Amino acid sequence: MASPLSSPRSTPDPDFADLIARRPHLQAHALDGLVMEEVPLVHIAREVGTPTWVYSAGTLRRRHGALRDALAEAGLDASLHFAAKANDSLAVLRVLAAEGAGADVVSEGELRAARAAGIPADRIVFSGVGKTEREIALALEEGILQINAESAEEVERISAVAAAMGRVAPVSLRINPDVDARTHAKISTGLAENKFGIAYTDAAALYARMASLPGIRPIGLAVHIGSQITEGMAAYRAAYARVAEMAAALMGRGLPVERLDCGGGLGIPYRDEVPPSPAALAGAIKATLGPLGLPVMLEPGRWIAGPAGVLLASVVLQKRGQNRRFVVLDAAMNDLVRPAMYEAWHGILPLAPDLLHAPLAPADVVGPVCESGDTFARGRDLPDLPPGALVAFLDAGAYGATMSSTYNARPLAAEVMVDGHRWAVTRPRQSHEALLANQLMPDWLGARA
Repeated sequence: MASPLSSPRSTPDPDFADLIARRPHLQAHALDGLVMEEVPLVHIAREVGTPTWVYSAGTLRRRHGALRDALAEAGLDASLHFAAKANDSLAVLRVLAAEGAGADVVSEGELRAARAAGIPADRIVFSGVGKTEREIALALEEGILQINAESAEEVERISAVAAAMGRVAPVSLRINPDVDARTHAKISTGLAENKFGIAYTDAAALYARMASLPGIRPIGLAVHIGSQITEGMAAYRAAYARVAEMAAALMGRGLPVERLDCGGGLGIPYRDEVPPSPAALAGAIKATLGPLGLPVMLEPGRWIAGPAGVLLASVVLQKRGQNRRFVVLDAAMNDLVRPAMYEAWHGILPLAPDLLHAPLAPADVVGPVCESGDTFARGRDLPDLPPGALVAFLDAGAYGATMSSTYNARPLAAEVMVDGHRWAVTRPRQSHEALLANQLMPDWLGARA
């Protein structure tokens, strides 16, 4: 399960020094306070305002490289395809494209973003349970690497679209191995009760049918059992063993299997979790799928981008309740929804150097949205935070900006990338005028004021 906002724990929350020490792209400077790479975050907050997402290019490169190197050291013929749903910023995608990463996309928008960022079409995988005919046609026009089909109905749809276009679609069949990844129920994808993939018992017959359909070239199997997996390799090994068994059976029947898609899901330490290492994941893949001698693909998202991002926010006020202190921020659940949706835990650090060493007291950290669920943390030990004080939410680089909304008519936050001593705005803050610009007034209601 995701770490809760507030619940009895066997260990205390990590302190500020520990949170910083575990994140090599962050440092606490005596004069500049919290620094990302070589840029004081307070400089960004003062020039760009808050809320603002900030991403570390160096961290993206380092984490992609660590996973790539672990796979190579295990002797695997492997490729990485970043899950764009975790972070579809063009700047983030461009950094990873330069490192040789492909993309895993689940919509036309993500496909277009990946291409705009410079990711070659032949390094893009299209996943997802509800691809439209328009999206399938676009994928074929672009010439992407493969489409992961998730149902018999979708296989028929891909065949019809491809045949009508005079194209042949490279299709991998996503199987549902019915394996419990022991993650949060809302990000579990490998159980029989989940909407994803083909039931294992139905997969062989459907794969054989794919081979007989016009417009389809079966190329392999895919599996993805969930996100934020932190409890060892058992679930991965169980899922990959089922994939290996199925692939061997298909090849034994003379059906083509060119490669295997291992999905993603490797977790990160938001609080004090100790997730499996890239080397452990590579070892699980080699032990289960290695004997087949087939190329493998991985689709990491959170593991690469999560630690690379922070969300900067300003304190609006501190509200003293009867029994509680509330720190009210200008960031809200429309910006970072993970705590409201998953009861997820994010480290919260003040930016100012003096506040990093000030006395602490419990506080509830909340946003201004008119929902009780607009709560980031309960009973979190924090210093006195006067109006205007700046804080950073850690590990917000994945499923942060991509899940944000304009609820309460709140404009989307700005985005910034840091790369060594350089930094630049990569998405300007949405204006209130832009928020309303695309709305139309029916003529019978009169002109808009």
